[in-house]
Amino acid sequence: MNYRPHEHFIHAARARPEIWRLLAGAVAILAINIGLIYAAYGLVAVLRGTAIAQSAFAAVFGTTLTAADALWLLASFLFMLVATLVAASTFHGRGLLSLTGPAGRAVAQFLRVLGALVLLYGALALILPAGADLRPNLDPARWLMLLPLALPLVLLQVTAEEVLFRGYLQQQLAARFQSPLIWIGLPAALFALGHYQPGIAGGNAVMVTLWAGLFGIAAADLTARSGTLGPAIALHFVNNAVAILVVALDGPISGLALYTYPFAADDPALVPLFLVDLGVLGVSWLAARVALRV
Repeated sequence: MNYRPHEHFIHAARARPEIWRLLAGAVAILAINIGLIYAAYGLVAVLRGTAIAQSAFAAVFGTTLTAADALWLLASFLFMLVATLVAASTFHGRGLLSLTGPAGRAVAQFLRVLGALVLLYGALALILPAGADLRPNLDPARWLMLLPLALPLVLLQVTAEEVLFRGYLQQQLAARFQSPLIWIGLPAALFALGHYQPGIAGGNAVMVTLWAGLFGIAAADLTARSGTLGPAIALHFVNNAVAILVVALDGPISGLALYTYPFAADDPALVPLFLVDLGVLGVSWLAARVALRV
């Protein structure tokens, strides 16, 4: 494994690598994120009324069956991004670019991986079964109208998660511990734990959590090989754009999808789809490496 670019990526984190700073930062991120969500609720309640605020609040913590709910949920990830930046600045004296890697390089790598994955997903759409049982969800005209708003919000969502997990957590752990088992494994495990939702996924919850953990490992590996968050953000963006905006599971997070599957997240019929998604993840990781030549 060629992880030499990772040494440059974590350079700023070595200035203040103490574990107590990381733990304090993690607590601060959680507290600030929750605090900002409640503050936004109060602001919306004052400006637009309690009913609208409750609708937006339910979207963040509950269902996202409508397009408006899903947009509220995606927009709420701005709070996670702000919380991470505040924690990194307060406890480590670090800014955004120290978490993402050099801006020009990160953007260039993002675009290269994005192009490769768009081509890959286009090819897979032709190769894999068409899915005749897919159900129309949004009217195509309305879906196209929502895309200019939905796509940037999906990008915001994945960027916030990558800055936290593959930026802040991975860098600070790597500055303190040499083994990739720790600085790749621990953020991936936390990322997976965040996707454990037995109330929604039922018996499929462990399977979904496992997939999220493997995704976290793939994203961390690309970050270590490239030295920026660009490739991980591109991988995350394409995956979530397809899963949220193109074909979503029936139920939560389906409000912006053009189509939905004929089953929900807790349906045993999801198992074959999970195996397909694992294969797509592996091929996507390889495509990103080929695009980056790493």
